Amino acid sequence: MEARRFRAYPLRARKVLGWIVIVACGAEAIWQAGKASGEAQSPFAVLGTFARVLSHIEAAYVEPPELEALVYGAIRGMVNALDPHSAFLDPTERAIFEDDTSGHFAGIGVEIDVKDGWLIIQSVLPGGPAERAGIRPGDRFLAIANRNARDMRISEAIRLMRGPPGSPIRVRLRREGVEQAIELTLIREIIHIDSVETRLLPNRSLFLRIRVFQETTSDEVRRLIDAAMAQAQPQGGITGILLDLRGNPGGLLDEAVEVADEFLESGIIVSTRGRRGVLISEMHAHSPGTRPPWPMVVLVDAFTASAAEILAGALQDHRRAILIGTPTWGKGSVQNLFDLPDGSAIKLTVARYYTPSGRSIHAQGIVPDLRIDQLPQETFRRLLQERAPLSEFLLEKEVAGINLAVAADAFRAQMRESGKGENLPPFADDYQAFVAYQVLNALIQRQAP
Repeated sequence: MEARRFRAYPLRARKVLGWIVIVACGAEAIWQAGKASGEAQSPFAVLGTFARVLSHIEAAYVEPPELEALVYGAIRGMVNALDPHSAFLDPTERAIFEDDTSGHFAGIGVEIDVKDGWLIIQSVLPGGPAERAGIRPGDRFLAIANRNARDMRISEAIRLMRGPPGSPIRVRLRREGVEQAIELTLIREIIHIDSVETRLLPNRSLFLRIRVFQETTSDEVRRLIDAAMAQAQPQGGITGILLDLRGNPGGLLDEAVEVADEFLESGIIVSTRGRRGVLISEMHAHSPGTRPPWPMVVLVDAFTASAAEILAGALQDHRRAILIGTPTWGKGSVQNLFDLPDGSAIKLTVARYYTPSGRSIHAQGIVPDLRIDQLPQETFRRLLQERAPLSEFLLEKEVAGINLAVAADAFRAQMRESGKGENLPPFADDYQAFVAYQVLNALIQRQAP
């Protein structure tokens, strides 16, 4: 905690700064000696330059320097030079990071990532200020709190968006297909993320949506599946699983692995490899606690990222589920958090994720078994109401030996006969989920004795 006291003790700060200069100069002397003896360049070589910069600041800067600001700035710049996902977190930012994983924080209700230097909204949390204002996944920030968002670090963007509940923040966004920038003033509020949602569908399959992987996600999944099994038991039990990972930005890797272990009996779930491809770890599924081999379909899209991609890739590689949707984000790097004595931390990329078959997720993502782009709700609802063919595209598509058009028409006929839902099947406003449901229903029918 000493770093927090430096402003109160400027003399001590200058003494510590002097010690840093001495250490850095010592490192330079060692490097010069190694250089003279023909040894390979030391990784500490550049500390000589760093020491000289510190010395000049200490001796000549117009105001007495504050050690905390200098050191934090140097560390932040050093880590920022690595990749978009490595970051230095000062004590305030470290506390914000802790809030993220617990699922409670004050902000505007978005998950973000970086692509090509732009801060892109990966997901919009339900019920939050961003959703009410009409912000959508795929929107990119032009400005946050009147600061240019181009090339802004994720940690800095999060720091700006967080604040006291009830306080305003102004943002400017660009949306694909919209000519004018979108200007909004949002009011921060406490955000609570319900990471898991479930409901039983008419064919007794379970719709399971995971929005983000946080500390309680795997426990929630187990509890909600158990509750659904008890609910469906009088009618014959659960028949299948429709897992929705669309818009899931990832989160805690261990939680995603725990969820994968619910559906996989054995084998690798994910492996991590570090520098030069050296294997760091493998995480495996275990037989105890594995759920019944229900037919399973997984929905993914361009905003399915990180831990969600690991789950989807594991289920796909083990042929445990059929993936439907669009290729995923491609965030396949591993960050470890290294806490520092003063309450700050560095989040450092230390490895890359690989699926059980050895595929790298990084910058490639997971390609679904069946690519289905989303249709506008109005267009899809009109097609269903007119009982029109789903599309010429689907007429020629098969997955796992199932003709999708035939499966969909058969299910619509079943719905008309039952007179439920005004002849409209589930997901009448969600084309991708509708197709996934048809595939799952066909898998269930094919598995039935």
